[in-house]
Amino acid sequence: MGAVREMDLHGIVTVLNTPFALDGTPDLEGLARHVQYAVSAGVNGFLVPAMASEVGYLTRDERRAIVATVIEACAGRVPVIGGATAPRQERRHIVDELLSQGCDGILSAIPFTNEDTYRNEVQELARSGADYLMIQDWDAAGYGVPVDLIAMLAKEIPSIRCLKVEVVPTGVKYTQVKEATAGKLQVAGGWAVMHLIDGLDRGVDMFMPTGLHELYVGIVKLYREGRRDEAIRWFRRLLPILTFSNQHLDVSICFFKRLLFRQGIFKTDSVRVSVRFWDEANQRQADVLIEEALALTAEMNILGHCTKFGK
Repeated sequence: MGAVREMDLHGIVTVLNTPFALDGTPDLEGLARHVQYAVSAGVNGFLVPAMASEVGYLTRDERRAIVATVIEACAGRVPVIGGATAPRQERRHIVDELLSQGCDGILSAIPFTNEDTYRNEVQELARSGADYLMIQDWDAAGYGVPVDLIAMLAKEIPSIRCLKVEVVPTGVKYTQVKEATAGKLQVAGGWAVMHLIDGLDRGVDMFMPTGLHELYVGIVKLYREGRRDEAIRWFRRLLPILTFSNQHLDVSICFFKRLLFRQGIFKTDSVRVSVRFWDEANQRQADVLIEEALALTAEMNILGHCTKFGK
């Protein structure tokens, strides 16, 4: 677990989809190809397994194999954060397993019901011994964990290093968390990548999408080089693709798997999630947008913006 101690997580940290082979089993070779491709595009870390990995549809053995594949493919070049979102009675076992496999940090989403229960569960998570904890503040219909509680926990527990904010609305909470923790707690943006520029303006440290690596890396790099107007122009060209892909998590999984399949990284675009939100019309639209994404990626590569960057 050396990568996190040697470098802070910044920029783009990819949440990995799980590829499946023709027989329906996880395609570990395809997963390794994706990791290699993403690292070469400038991605600064990975989160696996997570909702975008279809973690709820994977067996325990499949989860272990997927994490092992990612760690081996990374070879210490970038950190791997292990996803440990689970009911309380299962969480500690999953955390122990991820740490034993060599994950550099742990992410967990703990449902907020009241302050005492939440604080107890976070303290319990911290006792796992992980050096780097990323708490996922997930609330699809509300504002999530109270900011003052987040600030208190971050002060009390040194291993809490980052808050992944996925609430409604995200922007104000980014700023409030940064201010309440004097900037000492890192803030990550997840589902709100459609507000990427706003997040950058508010000092978000990292963004956690699932694909389009060169485009995200390039936009963030341009912004942090002081070329904000150019970053905005690129982001606006990307936005129609994000508007479609981010309609629903299942749509996102279907879209990005199809993109990776078209890129020759995955052998299939198969999913295990429900496809109730994915029909022939969606697939036609996805194919049009994938062509646009591939053209934008080629253009970004020619310009050379998508290279490794630090803070």
